[in-house]
Amino acid sequence: MSVLLVEAFYGGSHKQLIDLLQERVDDCVTYTLPAKKWHWRARTAALYFMQAIPSSPSYRVLFTSSVLNLAELVALRPDLASLKKILYFHENQLIYPTRKSQERDFQYGYNQILSCLVADVVLFNSAFNMDSFLSSISTFMKTMPDHRPKGLDQLIRPKCRVLYFPIRFADVTRFLPEHKLQLRQTQSLHTGSSQDSPDLSGITKASSTASIHGSQNEPPMKKPSKEGPLQENDMEEMEHHPTFSQRVDQEPRPLHIVWPHRWEHDKDPQLFFQTLLKLRERELNFEVSVLGETFTDVPDIFAEAKEQLVSHIRHWGFMPSKEDYLRALCQADVVVSTAKHEFFGVAMLEAVHCGCYPLCPKALVYPEIFPGSYLYSTPEQLCKKLQGFCKHPHLVRQHVVQVNTSTFSWESLGEEYRSLLTAGSPSSS
Repeated sequence: MSVLLVEAFYGGSHKQLIDLLQERVDDCVTYTLPAKKWHWRARTAALYFMQAIPSSPSYRVLFTSSVLNLAELVALRPDLASLKKILYFHENQLIYPTRKSQERDFQYGYNQILSCLVADVVLFNSAFNMDSFLSSISTFMKTMPDHRPKGLDQLIRPKCRVLYFPIRFADVTRFLPEHKLQLRQTQSLHTGSSQDSPDLSGITKASSTASIHGSQNEPPMKKPSKEGPLQENDMEEMEHHPTFSQRVDQEPRPLHIVWPHRWEHDKDPQLFFQTLLKLRERELNFEVSVLGETFTDVPDIFAEAKEQLVSHIRHWGFMPSKEDYLRALCQADVVVSTAKHEFFGVAMLEAVHCGCYPLCPKALVYPEIFPGSYLYSTPEQLCKKLQGFCKHPHLVRQHVVQVNTSTFSWESLGEEYRSLLTAGSPSSS
């Protein structure tokens, strides 16, 4: 085996990537540790792998995530130092958010900087991840009391590049409701792809039909533009023409909102549930599915929100079955992120693949992936958008999202990964 895949935290996206590489790249051998006690993995994994990885003259490439202190492993195993060493950043510890009651542990960020210095290639899952890491090194090192090294970012930057996380998108056709199937078929006719470019013909057609059946004395309804995502003025037009909305949405199903994220503070569930409670206070009709994985310390807001939103809940809790999870995404209309921290966002892209309209903060990685019309700058903007969609759910159900998810698929990215992992020596990179 010529490719060593080493993962100190074998779970979530870390596991997905290792499994995909093991399956799709020839001549790999894998060594992992379970995804538990992250802090201890970051501190001690190198010592474990020193003993777990057998010596072999056939190794050519070592691929690992930034959880592992690569500098320690190479020092403990000099036979691995000559390999082409590839370090992959799913997240970086220099800007990883901490609770107010905690202090940032210098060691974790320091380990990542050391790992970059000994690596031959440093990969990041987004430009946001890479830029935020490199631009934070100097400030981060200033927390040292004295004898601070300088210019580390200049040593590391030439090794760095962005290589998006490769998502294995499942075929969800059998889970899609009729209106999503029709949108995909319509778009395929126009573009030859299910996620390539906007197609608002569904909304336009509905507008035209309503005009034909409406009174000639009613002012004409402005048609949403075919050239881009839904704009706020589209919903404002609906507000001024309620009879139009009633004709299009005769007893519509409630808007189905999904939140498919880890149940942790850095995903800001507080903001999400506060927004839903405002919608409830305004007597708006909606359903909510709160998915995502739970860990030991679940924020109190989840139990409180479950009690307050009980009449609106469609699904609540982690779905161990991937099929059940994808089916739930396919049933939803809008996927919301309220994250304070995100370096890529697999869950949001999977939801878009399942036909959901995304609403994301105008911050972090999101502007890199989603057009501006799917971003909100303030909690008030998020609430306003959801309020409009609750009143007019057909607006999102007849809209094709302008995000080409295939850009982030293994089919698009696989050759880059194979090329990196088949290169024979550090100098060949």
